Amino acid sequence: MNPVAEREARVVMQTYGRFAVTFVRGEGSWLEDTDGNRYLDCLGGLAVVAVGHGNRRVADAACEQLSTLVHVSNLFYTTPMVDLAERLVGLSGLDRVFFSNDGATTNEAAIKLARRWSQSRRGPDAYQIVSLDGSFHGRTLAALAATGQPAKQATFRPLPAGFVQVPAGDLEAMSAAVGADTAAVLVETIQGEGGVVPLSPEYLQGLRKLCDDRGVLLIVDDVQAGIGRTGTWFSWQSLGFVPDIATVAKALANGLPVGACLASDRVAAAFEPGDHATTFGGGPVVCRAALAVLDEIEERDLLANCRARSDQLRAGLESVAGVVEVRGRGLLLAAVLDAAVAADVVVTALSDHGLVVNAVRPDAVRFAPPLSISADETDEAVRRFAAAVAAVRGTHPSTSSTVSEPGAGKTSS
Repeated sequence: MNPVAEREARVVMQTYGRFAVTFVRGEGSWLEDTDGNRYLDCLGGLAVVAVGHGNRRVADAACEQLSTLVHVSNLFYTTPMVDLAERLVGLSGLDRVFFSNDGATTNEAAIKLARRWSQSRRGPDAYQIVSLDGSFHGRTLAALAATGQPAKQATFRPLPAGFVQVPAGDLEAMSAAVGADTAAVLVETIQGEGGVVPLSPEYLQGLRKLCDDRGVLLIVDDVQAGIGRTGTWFSWQSLGFVPDIATVAKALANGLPVGACLASDRVAAAFEPGDHATTFGGGPVVCRAALAVLDEIEERDLLANCRARSDQLRAGLESVAGVVEVRGRGLLLAAVLDAAVAADVVVTALSDHGLVVNAVRPDAVRFAPPLSISADETDEAVRRFAAAVAAVRGTHPSTSSTVSEPGAGKTSS
């Protein structure tokens, strides 16, 4: 047994189904384990490592801030927080930012803001949040109540009241659910944990019109799909609408814990001093790291790279025997298989072919590599994935490495 796994089993709560690999370092799109084996990372820490492992600009920014000022609490001003808020406002077209620690707490802030705005205008009963079947908004209780996956909720009932889910893509069902007691509609433009299922632009634009007509807010959970993941800074920017509130987190600081809830002025004004707070949200170190991430994306034109690599990865995956569909946008894609063998493919890809991906449904494998992944690495990812699928389906093509990378890949030959 992995010695780190043995130690972990004695002292860490057993809430994760981990793979038997201990990673010790990363470089760009590559990870290395304790035995020196190298893996091509096409998961990016669950769509987090946007600008690559070991990114020097991000590391230098965080280290410089660590040696200058780490924390003073939100009772005082710090420059990195204001710098980052200004950048996010400029990139998003929204007006105000509240910083938190991760996606779930950012969604909690969005839910509280929506309720505060709605109840202050329409009365105490206008607090309902309508979300979608198959959605995922986090593990805290309110975010879990908004999540449209009953299996994840079952252990923790009773959940907070005021949440309802309707089928995704069904405007009639949404119209029937949105009423006088509704504060907001909460959606992901791509249901990442629900299987990487993109919602159509027409449906999302229809939601925007419905919310406008009914006087309720539209919240976009961009925790997984934001910060360049779909080829634009925020996922809605290519879909023809603008939300009232949006949340981002995962990729914002390339692995350091930060989230941001953005809102228009008219909505953000509902929050008054004391309505919401956090100890660590928007601290100087994570904000400096996030600014470095935004600089990297801009200066290396990683939005364009994301779009180009998305087309390349999609075409490559579509050519793999056993793949019946590729869905998603940008570098948040799922390869849908012709059988419910995704878990086996993921284990085989990791153990035999040095490729890191994960199963989001029994028949779907998720790809969310760094936005900085190269064309050669993308081809190599497809080759390794094809080999893993073939092995699971009963054939074993050659898996010799075809891309030059630092160190020996974990492949067979």
